[in-house]
Amino acid sequence: MSGFSADWLTLREPYDLRARNPAVLDAVAAALEPLSPVQVVDLACGTGATLRALSPHLAPRQNWKLIDNDLGLLARAEATSGARRVTAVPLDLNRDLEAALDGPVDLVATSALLDLVSEDWLDRLAVEIAARAIPLYAALSYDGRIEFAPSDPLDTEITAAVNAHQRTDKGFGPALGLAAAATAIARFEALGYSVIQGRSDWGIGPDDFEIQTELLAGWASAAQQMNMFPRADITAWLARRRDAVAAGRASLQVGHVDFFATPSGTR
Repeated sequence: MSGFSADWLTLREPYDLRARNPAVLDAVAAALEPLSPVQVVDLACGTGATLRALSPHLAPRQNWKLIDNDLGLLARAEATSGARRVTAVPLDLNRDLEAALDGPVDLVATSALLDLVSEDWLDRLAVEIAARAIPLYAALSYDGRIEFAPSDPLDTEITAAVNAHQRTDKGFGPALGLAAAATAIARFEALGYSVIQGRSDWGIGPDDFEIQTELLAGWASAAQQMNMFPRADITAWLARRRDAVAAGRASLQVGHVDFFATPSGTR
């Protein structure tokens, strides 16, 4: 399940790539270095951004199983796989998670997924991965932190509304939202995994007009849906923010967390 347009995934990819935590990536590379070929399952692969970000850190011989429920995104991911051996598999992860993990797997990878899933689904994922003693690389889980510059009196209220919206159902039941990374890390540690974690914040500067415009519109829409304060206030906030973007005065930092969980004593 991705639930996002190819245009949005393409827009965010360079910011994701720049944000990925290098210490976590290094840990993934070190753990998998002896393996050739390395077998990777990418959950909710979208257009293949995780493959493109992670594959340079792995052995040259790689077999990827790309999982998504969107056939159009899967086709894009498969078309940009380069020389890597790729199998695109259309699956509904809410229903067919176990099927996604079948077969030889050295690593489960996912990006920007865990904050969309429910606690029950995350428990299911953790149990299934632990039962197979597979490591997990989970990148870019939103953690609720948004820093705006310049500041606006309504920033705190907008952020609270966005974070409330993040906890609504995204297709897997009530989403974990900003609690996703901390919850997942605790679950895997309870199952005997060792976890390396680090921040992977988006840094978005004054020249990044397009992504700022998209994010601000999305956040304003989310705030309106939560109905926590008057729509007129949200509209005015969005207008002030857009003016700052147009003037080249605006920047954003959006908090994310990466982690790599490995079965203790096995890898």
